[in-house]
Amino acid sequence: MLLQLKNLHKQFGSVPVLKGVSLDVDGGEFVTLLGSSGCGKTTTLRIIAGLEDPDKGEVWLDGKNITLEDASSRDVNTVFQNYALFPHMSVAENIGYGLKLRRVPRDEIKCRVNEMLHLIQLDGFGNRRPAELSGGQKQRVAIARAVINKPKVLLLDEPLGALDLKLRRQMQIELKRLQKQLGITFIYITHDQEEAINMSDRIAVMHRGILEQVGTPNEIYYAPRTSYVASFVGNANIIRQNGTVIAVRTENILHDGEAECIYPATVKEKSFNGGQLRILFKMRDGQEVTASRYGIDADVMVGEEIPIGWRTKDAILVNDDVR
Repeated sequence: MLLQLKNLHKQFGSVPVLKGVSLDVDGGEFVTLLGSSGCGKTTTLRIIAGLEDPDKGEVWLDGKNITLEDASSRDVNTVFQNYALFPHMSVAENIGYGLKLRRVPRDEIKCRVNEMLHLIQLDGFGNRRPAELSGGQKQRVAIARAVINKPKVLLLDEPLGALDLKLRRQMQIELKRLQKQLGITFIYITHDQEEAINMSDRIAVMHRGILEQVGTPNEIYYAPRTSYVASFVGNANIIRQNGTVIAVRTENILHDGEAECIYPATVKEKSFNGGQLRILFKMRDGQEVTASRYGIDADVMVGEEIPIGWRTKDAILVNDDVR
């Protein structure tokens, strides 16, 4: 086990931010901390980096307790959303800055910088300034600067958040490619569920200072353990019936006669979003259920009462979130 977080607690003033976070990460893994703002993911990252001290708990790296070590002495680097490139330095100087601080010989720095430029597909960009680069190019330079020292762990704090949607999707592919080529462990922070699913070997879903669930993208999506995980990762309806709580994905809500569990419901709204038609139903007990379909229309009318339901295999029993 390369990285171990053991029972981390952190409180700011009277507000508890982490409530016993424990996580084991293998070498070469791409693990994403996924959650909404305020869930504790950035605090966890800062504790790993040595930028915050836990009130309780330990951080172990490669079999060594580093909880009390300074950030500068940890074999960990961080990439932030704002790139943090030196504007007065060239791309090559930015990438090689850490090697220069370590007094690596000039010829070796030049060689390793050129290797990094090739790896991030920016051959010939070494003499440019950051102001001459696009957002995606700046982010690749920031990553190259962070990994040229070959840290054991690279921490990435929402590094694609400032990019537009198309570029962000391209960079997701690039980052995953880089991570696999370098073989470095990535701990990635995002609130974007699609990003987490597309890139991660495992996802750790955080909520109110705890890890709700840790698993592969498939496990998180198809076998959520709690109502929070089911509704946060993908679009799921949380339906409460007879003391039990089930999650049914919006794509599994049926109104075409194929359902096994059938309930009368009234069509409240229809809206088209991102290639999908979304239909909001209100069941007779007052619960609202959303169905999604590819296309732009469906043969149902707002105000109409029709039978809706789902197949038994598509209903996932989950624990309710009462914290």
